[in-house]
Amino acid sequence: MSSSLTAHLDRALDDAGEAALVVAYSGGPDSTALLHALATRSPRPALRALHVDHGLHAESGVWALHCRRFCESLEVPFEAIRVTVDLTRGEGVEAAARRARRAAFAAVLKPGERIVLAHHRDDQVETVLLKLLRGAGPEGLAGMRACRPLGAGLMWRPLLGLPRIALLDHIAEFDLDTVHDPSNDDPRIARVYLRGTVVPALASQWPQAAVSIAHSARLCGEAADSLREGWMDALVQLRDERGTLDAAGWLALPPAWRAPLLDHWLHAAGLSAPTTAQRETLERQVREASAERLPLVGWADTEVRVWRGRMWALRRRPSLDEGWSAPWRGERLDLPGGGTLSLTAGRLDSPLTVRYRQGGESLRPHGDRHTRELRDLFQQDAVPPWERPRIPLMEVGGRLIAVADKWLNDEGKALFDAAGGRPVWHRDD
Repeated sequence: MSSSLTAHLDRALDDAGEAALVVAYSGGPDSTALLHALATRSPRPALRALHVDHGLHAESGVWALHCRRFCESLEVPFEAIRVTVDLTRGEGVEAAARRARRAAFAAVLKPGERIVLAHHRDDQVETVLLKLLRGAGPEGLAGMRACRPLGAGLMWRPLLGLPRIALLDHIAEFDLDTVHDPSNDDPRIARVYLRGTVVPALASQWPQAAVSIAHSARLCGEAADSLREGWMDALVQLRDERGTLDAAGWLALPPAWRAPLLDHWLHAAGLSAPTTAQRETLERQVREASAERLPLVGWADTEVRVWRGRMWALRRRPSLDEGWSAPWRGERLDLPGGGTLSLTAGRLDSPLTVRYRQGGESLRPHGDRHTRELRDLFQQDAVPPWERPRIPLMEVGGRLIAVADKWLNDEGKALFDAAGGRPVWHRDD
């Protein structure tokens, strides 16, 4: 069987049918070869190119212009998107850039389209080795999947069975100009170190190493798919309408289900998965949890808390200035603890003060015969302890009249009735 790029793509496209394709085009050799092979194929598939400019290199604008001109030469519709790479999540530049890139892909995909990536067998080998070094299970050791849902369409990697030399041969055959990203030469990057040092050493001792590793990845993928059926059914039983998990139920799962279920649950919330050591710490804390303790395990941008027998997945937030306060007349107010406060309609005649809880506050809710401490109200309303300090309080002349959009006293009700609206607290989840 031929290992040329064009022959490999012919087989892949026969299997894919007539889906419209969007090539993720960086300008590097791999994506250049892929785009050229698709654009010059007869018959040519429905095709366009997308370039994501991460803005991380001084030459990124020049690279985008190169990509545009190459697409014009092929008469392929081209779009460049400039993204902002969020480096505040504690996940490293590579992971942050990948997250921004995936979000851009998902945003532009139309229903039924496939975003086509040029990842090849050599990339797959590096991915599996990296996952192995991080202690991954079957799902991680399956490496990159050939096809996954993304946005309104699919993310497709048709070249995972093809060695990179086939793409480089295509570049040489057609004398194609490509972009060189110097980060691909930086041995401080784990993938680059593997590519330049470890993989060649393996190949010199075991010439079939790449083929064998890719084969193992396929076997792990099959095993992971089989396990997935079980833990997805379990997830339905363990998750409630708030998105929290039954902590004891999760801990009782077979270990082979527990880790992938946790990762899936976190990724579905837009959060990062833990390392093996972090997951084991979480398991231990869940096992030892009691009514007096509130287990918390955090990593990167993510934290998992346990309260009232449920696991809560949250994005880490900056520390809170408990002494903060601000005047407010009903306009949208951005809260330093996250979220906003606004009025459904109208505007207050005089400003009131918005602040955070400092302890000891009490309120007699409208229609209630008794004054109650906020602590008791929060407990009765099942407000999680970590959320309570970030709930905005409203006061007039030092008197507490409202707690977010949860409770108003008689004075607060009269004040907001006169304004013609009600306070609305939008959480920043």
